[in-house]
Amino acid sequence: MFKKILIAEDFQDTNKGIKDALEDRLQIENIQEELYCDKAYNRFKVAHTNGEPYDLLITDLSFRESHIDRRLTSGPELIKAVRRVDPEIKIIVNSMIDNPAEINPLFTEHRINGYVCKGRNSLNELITAIQEAGQNRTFVSPQINLNTANNVIEMDKYDLMILKDLANGLTKKEISKKLKKKNISPNSESTIDKKMSRLFDEFEVKNTHHLIAKLIKQGRL
Repeated sequence: MFKKILIAEDFQDTNKGIKDALEDRLQIENIQEELYCDKAYNRFKVAHTNGEPYDLLITDLSFRESHIDRRLTSGPELIKAVRRVDPEIKIIVNSMIDNPAEINPLFTEHRINGYVCKGRNSLNELITAIQEAGQNRTFVSPQINLNTANNVIEMDKYDLMILKDLANGLTKKEISKKLKKKNISPNSESTIDKKMSRLFDEFEVKNTHHLIAKLIKQGRL
């Protein structure tokens, strides 16, 4: 089991909750925490240089902006910097993000050892993730299906054009008229309905608002 852990998380209460849980349930005594990626990296680098390296890094992905000048501003940047110094350190990400398309590269490109999605059961999952990493196994929160990241749905220009018009408040009837005016085919309301129904099924959403919100969150709209 791990003897020395570094936590990078910009919410102090979250840091304390994690630290208390690890001390209580895993009897890990040497746990340090930092609110900024730069400070976490500096602490990690000093420990590594002094021959007292950390066994495990637990980091969030997103860090709030600050008045302090920062070189490392996100979890992925911190992970990349740490990996350059110590390729073998175990890394677990603890984050709110639940999009498989964003999570999958953390395993394939950054070689993290576990991903915990923050929620009601995340402390228990984090304990499990640490135990799994200690056995050289990986862990992903049960609600995250990384296989869906391999099936990224492609949308053509026509799909995006319709979605952007819907996001701007146009009705299907207004979009149909706009398409006809620009001599773009197909342009009937029934075609737009079919397009939207297909996207609802592929993105597993119930309505237009849910679809648009999901695409915005994924950075695709």
